[in-house]
Amino acid sequence: MIQNDTALIAAIRDRFAHVDSCPFQGPRIFFENAGGALTLKSVVETSSFHAALPDNPGRINPAGQATQTTIDKAKADLALFMNASSGQFLAGESGTELLFRLIRTACVNAPEGAKVIGSSIEHPATRSAARRWADIAGLSYVNVPHDDETGLVTAGDYAALMTPDVALATILHASPVSGMALDVAAISRAIRAVAPDCVIIVDGIQHAAHGQLDLDSYDIDGYAISPYKVFSRHGYGIAWISDRLSALPHDRLIDAPATGWEFGTRDAGAYAAISDVVAYFEWLGGEVSPATERRARIEAAGRAIHQYERFLVDAMIHGTGNLPGLKDLQHVKIIAGVENPAREGLVSIAVAGIASPDVVDALNMQGIRTHTRKADHYSGNVLEPLGLADCVRVSLCHYNTLPEIAEFLGAIRDIEARLAA
Repeated sequence: MIQNDTALIAAIRDRFAHVDSCPFQGPRIFFENAGGALTLKSVVETSSFHAALPDNPGRINPAGQATQTTIDKAKADLALFMNASSGQFLAGESGTELLFRLIRTACVNAPEGAKVIGSSIEHPATRSAARRWADIAGLSYVNVPHDDETGLVTAGDYAALMTPDVALATILHASPVSGMALDVAAISRAIRAVAPDCVIIVDGIQHAAHGQLDLDSYDIDGYAISPYKVFSRHGYGIAWISDRLSALPHDRLIDAPATGWEFGTRDAGAYAAISDVVAYFEWLGGEVSPATERRARIEAAGRAIHQYERFLVDAMIHGTGNLPGLKDLQHVKIIAGVENPAREGLVSIAVAGIASPDVVDALNMQGIRTHTRKADHYSGNVLEPLGLADCVRVSLCHYNTLPEIAEFLGAIRDIEARLAA
């Protein structure tokens, strides 16, 4: 396991840019991974190389052919990484933009009078798109309420509101506010048991960095990620769409291929950077297991990441060494509860008597980077039912360390001690 191998932790950290310092701030601990994970050094190098190329992919010249090969390889790598034996991958402006495109296409092709179903825990990337396009297409929207205390929505919750006329369903894989992961496969089965032809689209943006992806097992039609949250760079999103969704009438150029979804010249550097991410997972899987086959290594890496991040989260909540955990601090409330096995690499807290932006500022002054989530259009669906105006999001990844957790706990203890004084 990663936590028992200090040399491996050092090797992991060495592969990421700015792992322990910020070029603007200096030394710092990075617990803002849900806002954007650290970037692989290989991604930085790959992006720089491709940014300098003037050639368009696919042109009949060596550079054009090479960049097209890069794109084709990346799509094959994505299929391996996400375990997708069919369908296609495409790049867009962002994960959010791609979710809007997929949801729009499903809504405008839905039968007249059909329904759209989604849950109240979802990020507005899916909720906003589904409600907007359901209204435009004359469809009714069905909201599945989540459990406020656990931050979860279950297959049973969906099943209770499913009807055969549901044409589109949206699912959140993991919440960027509470950190809770949902059982996508179970929810998908519950949906298809009632509406087998329903188009199912999943927001995987928060989940992708924290565990395994297995699209073949989900029985869905669309899945989107934001590469900057899974060790790549900003400026693009990646979506997978099923053969069925690919073939639906959608925005495309006149006389363009019927299943073509991408517009304009592709950024080969963005695709190449995704191949770097997949290669990193393969490398890590080889370090934590004896596996030699590529997919087996990726799966081993996902298991190791999940186990190690659970170890770090448990230390943050329950304490480490002589430092009390968050659950032991009188003025600290842990969003979605202390013991919640669905939590993935993220703990959100509220400190009674101190506005969350002030807590974030105090931590930042000590070189600990966290983030405020406010009860706004991004996070109000989670925070408002809890009576919270805001919270502090502490989000980690597998390159974080136990000493970093300890430093954070010491800083939070000092902030709480000033409250109690």
